[in-house]
Amino acid sequence: MSLLEMPQVSECAVDGCAFNHDGCHAPAITVRSEQGTAGCGTFFDISTKGGLDRVVGQVGACERTDCSFNKDLTCSAESVRVGPGHDVVANCLTYTTG
Repeated sequence: MSLLEMPQVSECAVDGCAFNHDGCHAPAITVRSEQGTAGCGTFFDISTKGGLDRVVGQVGACERTDCSFNKDLTCSAESVRVGPGHDVVANCLTYTTG
């Protein structure tokens, strides 16, 4: 898989993330195993907007080895959605076990 083939973050509904301004503009996010959930490890709760204006965020790594889209710690989903979680602020909503 090349960098151009990494799944895009098709939606981010997390308010307050420095990389979320009209979509995810982090060059790449990491999906982590946080408190038993698939948390977005790239979430930053600061008022300064960051990332690259011309970039749509992609999934760089996935630590949830039990996710059906995880292949060798790399996400194989077509795209992912990030949204508010129950135990963490930002979750990968595309995460499914399988």
